Amino acid sequence: MSVSKDQILDAIAEMSVMDVVALIEAMEEKFGVTAAAAMVAGPAAEAAEEKTEFDVILTGAGANKVSAIKAVRSATGLGLKEAKALVDAAPTPVKEGVSKEEAEALAKDLTEAGAEVEVK
Repeated sequence: MSVSKDQILDAIAEMSVMDVVALIEAMEEKFGVTAAAAMVAGPAAEAAEEKTEFDVILTGAGANKVSAIKAVRSATGLGLKEAKALVDAAPTPVKEGVSKEEAEALAKDLTEAGAEVEVK
């Protein structure tokens, strides 16, 4: 004696809204699922989300390497040796996961020092 899908749908159609809500809650508990609508994340959904974390990438030291090293030191708090190694290793991230404002300010400082910078 199995019940068909049509019989189940007919039974649900005759229920009150409160009974349907109670049925859904019982099914969620019994099967360990939720009845929330699934969100499909595609290229359009990703484009709609505003990016909140940015990476500042040093792509080159530019004409004045010493100024670029000084700018990297002041922005990151690195020592002279570490800042020089970072500049020499370009392209490399200077800071990752920073706010848009901080990324733009850092990029501006590095660019003014003669470095080549990219914000991603």
